[in-house]
Amino acid sequence: MVRVSVTTLAYGAAALVLLAGLVAMGGCGTDSTKERAGGGAEPSEKVMKPYAPEVAEERAADYTPKIDPSNFVKKIDNRFFPVKPGTTFVYEGKTEDGTERTEDYVTHRTREVLGVKCTVLRDRVFLEGELIEDTFDWYAQDADGNVWYFGEDTKELENGKVVTREGSWEAGVDGAQPGIVMEANPRVGDSYRQEYYSGEAEDMGEVLSLDASGLNDSVSTPYGSFKNVLMTKDWTPLEPGVLEYKYFAPGTGLIGEEQVVGGSERIELVGIKTG
Repeated sequence: MVRVSVTTLAYGAAALVLLAGLVAMGGCGTDSTKERAGGGAEPSEKVMKPYAPEVAEERAADYTPKIDPSNFVKKIDNRFFPVKPGTTFVYEGKTEDGTERTEDYVTHRTREVLGVKCTVLRDRVFLEGELIEDTFDWYAQDADGNVWYFGEDTKELENGKVVTREGSWEAGVDGAQPGIVMEANPRVGDSYRQEYYSGEAEDMGEVLSLDASGLNDSVSTPYGSFKNVLMTKDWTPLEPGVLEYKYFAPGTGLIGEEQVVGGSERIELVGIKTG
């Protein structure tokens, strides 16, 4: 499930210029979603054009990843998606309804899905201090270093009461399939399914840049400045009018995301707690 929050992401001037260029270049055409398009950050048309719903729909019927539990490892130490139990990542932003805060806590719990022991993350979203979403996500890393997403149990709340569990899914149940949320070695042009549960959860991602700081030395957030930031675009055919960019720092993970089509929402990393 694509989750978007709002804030003013404090990037350097060069990064903002880069973003403006990417949005401008993404104004027309279709996305070829090539599997492996090479390793350089070259100005390729296939990378910058927006998502074409028919591409994902065409590939959906053939999406059957092979999961071998023996090919998965205990730790998730992907440099762009490190998941260490006891760690909490905190993000903040502004919405039209008020201040939103997201806390992603890496629990010490595991859950077995398709025979794979997954690490459980608890993702809680607060609006003006009130809990509005409570989700448990299940991740695991394969022996090559790719991080897989095996499902989520999500609840949306109003006034402390659950109003919907829409978006919940589990790989292997009712045709749902796991997907990759972070590659071991991202390359510009790589595209991948992050999840697949027909009509409910169909997020996809593509690598846009291996250095989102552009001509600047680093990308900055309230938590700190980061170099060699990975930039992806994320979308779902279930919401063809919405497109996000996400930013991942090596050794840290997600440091920010922004909605560039269908809205202008952003979030940024404001803190990391351990213990």
